[in-house]
Amino acid sequence: MPNLELYELPGCPYCAKVKTKLDELGLEYVSHEVPRSHSERTEVEEVSGQTGVPVLVDPDHGVEGMSESDDIVAYLEKTYGA
Repeated sequence: MPNLELYELPGCPYCAKVKTKLDELGLEYVSHEVPRSHSERTEVEEVSGQTGVPVLVDPDHGVEGMSESDDIVAYLEKTYGA
């Protein structure tokens, strides 16, 4: 099972798009809910170098902090799709 981690914000449509793809592929992941305020998102900034979400971490494939929902969805399809 992959060690996927997703940094997300409830109500974020871009995060929902990534979560939908994770669910479609049947992937388990750890969810990290980030604060609403960008200035308080120190954990996601340490991981990805920025404060936006979603951010995906996949240590099994050397992904340390992928941002941009379209990029994440494409990566998940390519890496874990059937």
